[in-house]
Amino acid sequence: MVNIQDIINILPNHIRNMINEIQHKDKLQEIRIKVNKPLILGIGSKEIITSYIATLNDLTTIIQRMSNYSIYAVEEELKQGYITIKGGHRVGICGNCVVEGNRVKTIRNISSLNIRICREVKGCSNSIIKNIVKDNRVQNTIIISPPKCGKTTLIRDISRNLSNGNAEVNLTGKKVCIIDERSEIAACYNGVPQMDVGIRTDVLDNCPKNEGIMMAIRSMSPDVIVCDEIGTYADIESIIMALNSGVSLITTIHGYDIEDLYKRNVFKDILSNYVFNYAVVLSSKNGVGTIECIKKI
Repeated sequence: MVNIQDIINILPNHIRNMINEIQHKDKLQEIRIKVNKPLILGIGSKEIITSYIATLNDLTTIIQRMSNYSIYAVEEELKQGYITIKGGHRVGICGNCVVEGNRVKTIRNISSLNIRICREVKGCSNSIIKNIVKDNRVQNTIIISPPKCGKTTLIRDISRNLSNGNAEVNLTGKKVCIIDERSEIAACYNGVPQMDVGIRTDVLDNCPKNEGIMMAIRSMSPDVIVCDEIGTYADIESIIMALNSGVSLITTIHGYDIEDLYKRNVFKDILSNYVFNYAVVLSSKNGVGTIECIKKI
């Protein structure tokens, strides 16, 4: 069961009591709060629209509590559209964006929040580790998945397995560096991972992938680099440079099958250079994290 106490702590008392009384709160995935709109709960694959109408005071209370009553202390995160709280849970934020030089400087007049519950599923990668490790060498692997099918949960557990080592596949522990651009894989709070990503894992949190990959190579001498949701030419360029440095790579992309790689111009270089050895395709056909196939590319 996921521990939601850190979420409970930031909620106004009346919403806190409502959450404590719901059934199956161990499957709670999202709490959506909008000013003058019904509170919406995402529980498993179901959505519950409650009778409670959220107020501006509710949002103000939550923002104060999750920022420890100092919105300036979280302003750097705020410009990214979210704040990560203790426990690794992420609170998405919408409101009036203050733009300066074509970039969002901060968000004011906050009108809606999406509290996303962060959970780890230890062991969910055990069944595929044997496919992505050959002779104690980590194979370059891409995980292809539509939204909300568990790709970040899977890549997190892969990091843990590679970092700690896995005797079942004769894998010795590897030095892993996670480039966590959106603070989702390790779910860092004050720079400290809230999820178990392994004893040999270093994390560059809130760091652009293309910059983080090169920083890791220069300073941390990783065996494996892990990152989430590649998709730009800058990402691809840094990935190829990493592979030329002898570093293995595990990453994800949004998609439905391997053919999606071939349909996107941005991935032509990695296909023509045979960057990835294996592709893991996920779906939610038999529940979140369903492994559709594992194919050699």
